[in-house]
Amino acid sequence: MAVEPRFLEFPDNHLLSLLVGPQDRHLIYLEQRLGVRLAMRGNRITLTGNEPEIIHAENVLQHLYHQLLKGNQVDDAVLDNALQFIVKASTPKKTEDSAKDEKTEVSIITKRRIVFPRSQNQAYYIQAMQQKELVFGVGPAGTGKTYLAVAQAVSLLLEGKIDRIILSRPAVEAGEHLGFLPGDMKEKVDPYLRPLYDALHDMLPAEQVTKRLTSGEIEIAPLAFMRGRTLENAFIILDEAQNTTAMQMKMLLTRLGVYSRMVINGDLTQIDLPSGVVSGLKSAINILQDVPDIAFIIFDEQDVVRHPLVAKIVRAYNNYDKKNDRHYE
Repeated sequence: MAVEPRFLEFPDNHLLSLLVGPQDRHLIYLEQRLGVRLAMRGNRITLTGNEPEIIHAENVLQHLYHQLLKGNQVDDAVLDNALQFIVKASTPKKTEDSAKDEKTEVSIITKRRIVFPRSQNQAYYIQAMQQKELVFGVGPAGTGKTYLAVAQAVSLLLEGKIDRIILSRPAVEAGEHLGFLPGDMKEKVDPYLRPLYDALHDMLPAEQVTKRLTSGEIEIAPLAFMRGRTLENAFIILDEAQNTTAMQMKMLLTRLGVYSRMVINGDLTQIDLPSGVVSGLKSAINILQDVPDIAFIIFDEQDVVRHPLVAKIVRAYNNYDKKNDRHYE
């Protein structure tokens, strides 16, 4: 039912221009998605339409403006995720789930930025990393698993709560036999660990990343180099965990030392192991799902924070998998 127009005023004209996007593209997107009319004049936006949709648009605009005030970027992907999150949060839940689905304000503070969750599952993931010593993040690429884990690790390092960060992944593309590749160990594994470097540089100035890598405060190494070690006072992140074997996964999990935390991330639809080899991530989920003090956060296409089209692509592939009873391995 249509209601009287509502008005939102934003005092900072520069931030308002970022909020509405180039040629008002963010407003146009909200109009198309929600079926409302948004008109900007000066520093005021007029909202016209049915009450539920107006409230959604109002909440999205206020949320994004608040993010801009904090120095965060607002782009198409952030807009789409904010809209999905707010619409989903306003959908009535079953009573037994209502407490779980209440949004809790969580964030991660690093040297270069404050990181906020862009979806409810990301909020659960951040909470889990802040409360649990072992967290599994499982879901498609683009859901922020690696990025948020690195942010949490950097935050704890800056607070002095851990002595070092250890970032690892199985170099399955190289068959884990790195001796046949040219160059020293760093040169051999760097191409496989690039996403971890990218996340680090987003959290710390470049000179600090270099300094901490040199001092050993931050260590980036393939999973094969973890054998025989006890990892104490550290934050360990294993990326691409779907490409571990069951034995490798057990080996890493049993490296966890005192005052340490570990995050295991992976996507069970992207297993690159030889045919017949069981994924260590899959076996760990089955074996450890009832163990207290271990958190499992499951992401889906609604948590994808890349280009909005990526979420649609992931959804299409998931639907195809279900229809044809198959997975891409």
